[in-house]
Amino acid sequence: MRNILFVFVVFVLNACMKGESVDLVIFNAKIHSLDEKNQTYEAMAIRDGKIIEMGPDRQILNKYRFENSIDAEGKEVYPGFIDAHGHLFSYAELKLGANVLGCESEEDMLIRVREYQDKAKREVVIGLGWDQSLWGLSDLPNNTRLNEEFPETPVCLFRIDGHSALVNDAFIEKIDSVEIEIRGGEVLMTNGRPNGMFIDAAIALLEPHIPDYSIEEIKKELLGIQKELFGFGVTGIHEAGVDFNELGILREMVEDESLRLNIYAMLNPTQENKKFALENGVFQTRNLRVRSFKAYVDGALGSSGALLKEDYSDKPNYRGLSLMSSKELNDLAEFCLDVGYQLNSHGIGDSAISMILDMCANVYKTKPDHRFRIEHAQVVDLKDLYKFSDYGVFPSVQPTHATTDRRWIESKIGASRMKGAYAYKSLKNQLGMIALGTDFPVEYTNPFYTIHSAVHRMNSQNEPANGFLIEEALSFEETLKGMTFWNAFSAFEEGALGTLEAGKKATFVILDKPLNRKPSFRSNFSWKTYIDGRLVHSLE
Repeated sequence: MRNILFVFVVFVLNACMKGESVDLVIFNAKIHSLDEKNQTYEAMAIRDGKIIEMGPDRQILNKYRFENSIDAEGKEVYPGFIDAHGHLFSYAELKLGANVLGCESEEDMLIRVREYQDKAKREVVIGLGWDQSLWGLSDLPNNTRLNEEFPETPVCLFRIDGHSALVNDAFIEKIDSVEIEIRGGEVLMTNGRPNGMFIDAAIALLEPHIPDYSIEEIKKELLGIQKELFGFGVTGIHEAGVDFNELGILREMVEDESLRLNIYAMLNPTQENKKFALENGVFQTRNLRVRSFKAYVDGALGSSGALLKEDYSDKPNYRGLSLMSSKELNDLAEFCLDVGYQLNSHGIGDSAISMILDMCANVYKTKPDHRFRIEHAQVVDLKDLYKFSDYGVFPSVQPTHATTDRRWIESKIGASRMKGAYAYKSLKNQLGMIALGTDFPVEYTNPFYTIHSAVHRMNSQNEPANGFLIEEALSFEETLKGMTFWNAFSAFEEGALGTLEAGKKATFVILDKPLNRKPSFRSNFSWKTYIDGRLVHSLE
């Protein structure tokens, strides 16, 4: 009854007062601005997609005239969550192909692929998501069972990290010549023949024979992904690796306003993309911003492609794969500086990370505020930690990787290197900031998994009980900053996004339930999500 009376008084006051006009007022809320003082407010006035003022209910409601208002019912309001590392197009392809995420055995995977193909009837079957560690295997599989199940239809199944692929013999027959020695990649062999496993750069042999989905199919899935993200309160994505044709799709969807998600695109370093950067410089249209390239320096730990300084603990005389030389990386960095772009480098192993840091040391001499990023930074040599602060290098990490990889990581890198593994607190302490993302579809899009993993170092099943490498946990406040303001800063967008302050974009989420701070996981979702003052999601 009290709330009903309060709302009635609000509208009576608004009808009687002659104040400044705004488009929307949010009131009866707990607004977490996440500004420097971490201030909270009750109400917010919005006009032309920007925040005009925040303050107590009485102040905002008495000062402004408005046609639209939202009684937030005491719910928490935060800046829209930003995912600092995701893959929209890979996720779309996962939805269009055979989804083998979470399969607990090879047989489960084959059943899933068969069920998909019985419905889809594709000439070539493409899938994504298997993880041999869930099958109780440490080594990568071969294609013996895949050949038995699919003797004629070509099948290509990517590992969950996208850095290796398992293909059957029917697919291998499509390749004119299988090169054995490949720089930055491997074709695994059994008895002198390819056994179906192609790793990192070797995947290039498969790509000409992987059919493209139609643009219409991709667009449909992107809209579905956008809806999913809005439902979690995610309003921005740093798209980690965009080809030129994919950039074209994003531009079309942004232009026709079907894609409202804020997208910060990292271009793959192709000739077409370099030409685009030279001709356009920093590119901004509506909610799409392009001002960075992505470098791929090594592979992934799960397929033993991450480049280490010392041998893998489970693979003597092997240190992983180098996908770029130091010269190639430095040349790309110089190009980025010339066109005013940022360089975000995939670096997982300590050797790859060290090479990126050395590159950044050179960049720092000419452009201290370069904000070049290292994506993933999963195994850092502790002797290199200081270089992040000394050379202004921004760590961009995915907390759920830590709680997923904990099952097998020590067997690959040994106890001594674990001190620098998934060391998010130590990395944050260098610059005082860290960018947080999910790497979806490798992990789930759910940002509340990210919070739980970062703060409690547990997965959504609350494992392990005492937290994985708990000394590297981030605080609750640091995690929220790492999903909002620090992510905006890492993309040169701190002037418009990441906090709720007068003059900034009215991009925010009203959560259905208060954010959970307890070590027992509880999911959440958005009650209402706004981008530039426009409602893009509502439970009602």
